[in-house]
This record gives sequence, structure tokens and C-alpha cells, in this order.
Amino acid sequence: MKPVADMSMEELAAYVCSQLEAAGIETVLSGGSCVQIYSEGKYTSDDIDLIDRFNGGHTRIKQVMFDMGFKEHNRYFVHEDTEYFIEFPRGPLGVGDAPVHDIATLEEETGILKLLTPTDCIKDRLAAYYHWDDAQSLEQAVWVAQQNPFDMNAVKTWSEQEGMMKKFTVFYRRLM
Repeated sequence: MKPVADMSMEELAAYVCSQLEAAGIETVLSGGSCVQIYSEGKYTSDDIDLIDRFNGGHTRIKQVMFDMGFKEHNRYFVHEDTEYFIEFPRGPLGVGDAPVHDIATLEEETGILKLLTPTDCIKDRLAAYYHWDDAQSLEQAVWVAQQNPFDMNAVKTWSEQEGMMKKFTVFYRRLM
């Protein structure tokens, strides 16, 4: 097994995701780390957001993390051998008001990483832009859209349901 100190962000996320999966806890990568993967490094993040799909219990997550050598610090888990820190935002897994059903996977030598699809990663970033006027999140959504195949119709339909067609148009025009 590769030492934590030598793991990339993707490898560390896959390792943690797989260890939690072995303990019966299904987690999915979201947030900035997803953007890092799908933007091919245009955006980087030091925190790894893993959503507990079914809210299986923070107590069980803590034990698995402790068993892997992580310590709890505020709302994060840190490991002395890496600069990355891991957070478990509350589930259920969703983007805006919509639940997420499709999950992508990446196979790393350290395990299987479950993550948002490019389409849902775009929606996740657009949700921050739509609801909090976060211009950086709009930029991240554009980067992901430029680097990956995604379902524009699904993003448009979701944007309509969020009541955000005016802001969707800004995103759409940025891609043209």
C-alpha cells in the first residue's frame, strides 16, 4: 500500500472512500476536489469533501478515520503525513434542491473513488453561483464544462427548477 505521504489528492480520496465503503459507509466526492479533477488542475483544493450518501453516522466515520491515522480538528480530519484535510458535509447528496442519482467512479491504485459526474459537478458549482453570487464558482463550472462531456439539457432543466434561468444564460454564454 502506498504511504499517505505519497498520495495525490485523488489517491487519498480514493483510499478514504474505499476504507469507508469497506465499513459499510458510502461516500461521494463533491466540491472543490471534484472541480480539481474535472478541470484538469485549473482549480486546486486542499480539502476533500466526502458526502455520506445515507447519513450512516458520524461516529462510525470517525472510527474509520482514526483507524487510518487521521485526527479530528474542528470539523475536519487531518493526517500528519499530508497537507490535505477531509471534511464530511452533511448529506443527503444533492445539488441545489435536487438529489443526485448518478455517481461516477475513478479507479486509483489506492482504491475506488466515487464522485459527482461532470454534469452534477457543474450543477454543484452553479448552485453556489445561483444562490450566493459566487463568481469563482461560475468560473469553476465553466472550466468543468469546457474539459468534460456533460448533459447541457439536464443542467438547463435543473436551472429552470432552481428558478435561475437568467444566471444559467450567463453560464451558457460563457461556453459559446
